[in-house]
Amino acid sequence: MRNRRFWRLIGSLLVASLLLAACAPAQTSTPEAVQATEAPAGGEEQGTIMIGGALCLTGIQAPLDEPAVRGAQLAVDEINKKGGLLGKKLEFKNLDGKSDPVTVGNAALQLIQEGAVAIVMPSDFDFGGPAGREAQKAGLVGISPAASSPLLSSSTLGDKQFPMSMWNTTMGAATAEYVYNTKGWRKGYVVTDTFIDYTKSLSRYFIEAFKLYGGEILFEDTYVQGDQDFSAQLARIKALPELPDFIYISSYMPDLATIIRTIRENGVDVPIVGGDSYDDPALFEALGTEYGNEIVYDTHTYLDASVSPGMGDFLTAYQAKYGKPVDAIWVATGYDAINLLAKAIEIAGSTDGAAVAKAMEDNEFQLLTGNLDWSPAADGHAPNKEAVLVELKDGKPIFISWMRPEKVPPP
Repeated sequence: MRNRRFWRLIGSLLVASLLLAACAPAQTSTPEAVQATEAPAGGEEQGTIMIGGALCLTGIQAPLDEPAVRGAQLAVDEINKKGGLLGKKLEFKNLDGKSDPVTVGNAALQLIQEGAVAIVMPSDFDFGGPAGREAQKAGLVGISPAASSPLLSSSTLGDKQFPMSMWNTTMGAATAEYVYNTKGWRKGYVVTDTFIDYTKSLSRYFIEAFKLYGGEILFEDTYVQGDQDFSAQLARIKALPELPDFIYISSYMPDLATIIRTIRENGVDVPIVGGDSYDDPALFEALGTEYGNEIVYDTHTYLDASVSPGMGDFLTAYQAKYGKPVDAIWVATGYDAINLLAKAIEIAGSTDGAAVAKAMEDNEFQLLTGNLDWSPAADGHAPNKEAVLVELKDGKPIFISWMRPEKVPPP
């Protein structure tokens, strides 16, 4: 009896599955074929030029990317007020990458299917790389406003992919030159957050450059983002026969604030040096006037009208649009990225990816984040760009100078 019921059940399931198959629409092409032939939902087909963004509005990458979205939107407003781009309205559409590489790649793919003519990647190679790969496969230009790892290059992502930021080679060398030549510091202790390539390569290039100048690294320590416990590293620092002239910490928020506070609260008052991840209002607030001193870092720009041409107008325009002052330098990176892409499209006279990439390679661009020109794709689209040196005093950033270091390690 059980066998008969079993076979009757199997038979019923087979009939049901055949009926469902008969009712389903026929699939005449693979997903890849649909992607290649489906008409775009936006872009130039509807009288607009759409630049897509896969920037992260949530998660650990959001402090860098979310302000860039606001800057990008401001740039689009200004371009459209001046008549648009190639006689068409410019649009910037961002899909939240959620600080997840897979989501970032999927967001870029969706935007390309919707008609994006270029892609703005997150400001980090680990998170931004997937968007660049999708742009490259589609024959489109991709640009990252502030990813500084040399891995974000045409050598790894393809000939139409560009970093807008200086690389960590320059960022590490700028602070190395400053602390050695200007401050006269000769001995350093390095702590590297090993979570992503940005922090690892920044320490590596700082160490290489500091040694080129003649500096000595007493110890190379490590930390992992999320630990929220710096006691072991602190014990090693305090156990040294003599304290270093400075501690170089390559990490980022939220743990960066915990690390610095732990050092200061335990009586270690030597200067602290780092890179652009320090340029975070959340860090300034967390350190405050008590702990936010004797900290030097380099970054992309400084929010003062005297620092670069166009900065005053940018600050005024942002205040008018958002009803508050610019709160982070990452707003300027997003603003620059859109204006740079628009200028390249204008020079090319087309949104064709190859033509736009050529216009980017062949021209120098004046930006809020410094003048920029790239090497050819065969050389990685290496960015020739200055860094800005900043010192934190009483929890507030103070401009030191622009810096183009003399001794830059090879990537």
